[in-house]
Amino acid sequence: MPLPVLLTRAALGMSVLVGGALAAVGGVSLGLPGLVAVALAAGVAACLGAGIARDAAVRDPRQAAVDAAWRSAVVTVAVLLVLSGCAVLAGGAMTVFVAATGVLVLLVRWGVRRVREDRRAAPALVLPLAADDGWVRALSVPALGREWVRTSAALAETREPVARQELVRRRQEALDELERRDPAGFARWLTAGATVDSDPAEYVSGDPAAGYDAA
Repeated sequence: MPLPVLLTRAALGMSVLVGGALAAVGGVSLGLPGLVAVALAAGVAACLGAGIARDAAVRDPRQAAVDAAWRSAVVTVAVLLVLSGCAVLAGGAMTVFVAATGVLVLLVRWGVRRVREDRRAAPALVLPLAADDGWVRALSVPALGREWVRTSAALAETREPVARQELVRRRQEALDELERRDPAGFARWLTAGATVDSDPAEYVSGDPAAGYDAA
């Protein structure tokens, strides 16, 4: 095993042991009223985490809310008990220092993660290839469906207003073309609960006799 990995695991194990000991001391020192207050705080954190995760989730909001709820509750209980134990053993000044250090570590980790996500997302952006609506008539129904799914992912990763506007225009043109080719199938897709990650080509017929081609 490489030395850096071994040192990281050893540090993590030591942190867990120290944190567990501090949490145990904190739980004993709080007593029943303090533990009830910790439980209430965990419940509030769980509700907040579940609400935020449900609103932000694209797929399976219920499962995302459940996962966020129990994780928020566990983290809240652990943090409060560790801080309580630290206050008992090391005093208020050390507790403030530990809390500030923890917040700083979380902020640094969040910043690094955002930078990495931005770097990964940048190459994934594919801008529209045409400035007119003639391109849609050259695509098959499956290709139009893939275009809808592809631009959904690109739109979620794009922050530039001009690029977002172009993607929205291209998506609208693809949907208009699908509706022209098979209005009934397009309506079935909408009725089935059309989402940004669902493929409308599964409902729209590829028969060229539909829509404007029938004229």
